[in-house]
Amino acid sequence: MSRLRKSFHVVSLGCPKNAVDAEVLAGTLVREGYRPARRPERADIVIVNTCAFILPAKEESIDAVLAAADLKARGRVRRLVVTGCLPQRYGKTLHREIPEIDLCLGIDDIPKIASHLADLERPECPPPRYPAGPPRFLMNADAPRRRETPAYSAFLKIADGCSNRCSYCVIPSIRGRARSRLPGDILAEAETLAARGAKELILIAQDTTAYGQDLKGRPRLGELLDGLCSIGGLQWIRLLYAYPHRIDRRLLSVMAANPKICRYLDIPIQHIDDGILRAMRRRGGSRAIRRAIHMAREAMPDIALRTSLIVGFPGETKAAFGGLSDFVRETRFDHLGVFAYSSEEGTAAAELPSRIGRKEAERRRETILEEQAAISLAINRTLVGSTQEVLVEGRSDDPEYCYRGRLKRQAPEVDGLTYIRGRSLKPGDIVTARIVSAAEYDLFARTPAP
Repeated sequence: MSRLRKSFHVVSLGCPKNAVDAEVLAGTLVREGYRPARRPERADIVIVNTCAFILPAKEESIDAVLAAADLKARGRVRRLVVTGCLPQRYGKTLHREIPEIDLCLGIDDIPKIASHLADLERPECPPPRYPAGPPRFLMNADAPRRRETPAYSAFLKIADGCSNRCSYCVIPSIRGRARSRLPGDILAEAETLAARGAKELILIAQDTTAYGQDLKGRPRLGELLDGLCSIGGLQWIRLLYAYPHRIDRRLLSVMAANPKICRYLDIPIQHIDDGILRAMRRRGGSRAIRRAIHMAREAMPDIALRTSLIVGFPGETKAAFGGLSDFVRETRFDHLGVFAYSSEEGTAAAELPSRIGRKEAERRRETILEEQAAISLAINRTLVGSTQEVLVEGRSDDPEYCYRGRLKRQAPEVDGLTYIRGRSLKPGDIVTARIVSAAEYDLFARTPAP
């Protein structure tokens, strides 16, 4: 390719784990002499890094691919590359249905993207290749990343893949078995991120609490957290995707003892009815869920808990849904997300009888969200008058509270924001502010007068 034809734009969809893959893709291309373009129509190559977790995610990915295909058909871009979960799952079909696609690359192709693009420019272009079998790629500290998150906050992927085999989930078939990075490698990347300005590290994996079980010596998540706390410059360390049956007192004691670790825990429980949990193939059952929540609040009474739920799962009776609704009201999660069940081909749950209609599943979802809105508002109101640390993220559109940021109890993108009245604040500042009012999901704060 000539220099003029080496510009690229990455459209990244899906979860933070997918976003890190997109950053590695972009970093690899920059290292090989490609230059990033801010907009897809200004790029020679458009790369759509896709998600295929549930139907809405697949639809969003297909829409993004079709938009890029339209740019190619109109001569605005030369090459269209589709990467990530969608081609890993549907490579041949995707290429056949959307012939504008030049490359369908799976997870293992992330570090090889530059060579694949070079192959396209050979006089005799090789035939299309498609992902075959579960991936084995696992990034390391040497992998180049072109970060898309602000310098002060970074996702740190500690593992990839999943071995839990929940009956509704396609992740193991797309991402392969759980693969943990070595502790020293993770710490090396964390030190690099801190040296480049990261004040907040957000630990991610399909199941962070499964970390190390596949490694020699079985290093534990708590030990990794201890090591991360010793890195200078880091001020907040946040833990996402902690499965309840693996949460133990050792992990919680590490969290409670280290002020750098946010008193925040994302525990995806999915349901509380034991019959549904068994059908989902979730380990531990309702007893493990209740025990994990009790231990977390016992170790850290001020901890903020987030969860995710699935409603409308096959066999979810009115009584089972009622039990879930009661559990949400009694447990009072600080943050909560709800999905209507999406039947995915190739999963065990797709073969289950007793289907719940889409309309009813959505009604149940809205019911939980309405209940949670009232809970969230009540919890937020208890914070009014308290003094909190706020990580400033930038300017807001509110003329009175002209800055926006997050508390330790608010993860980026999925939780609410804290709007701040103050002066001369910069993105990445961590300031002390008093909470003065609360809404259902957002908070409002003032910094002390200068």
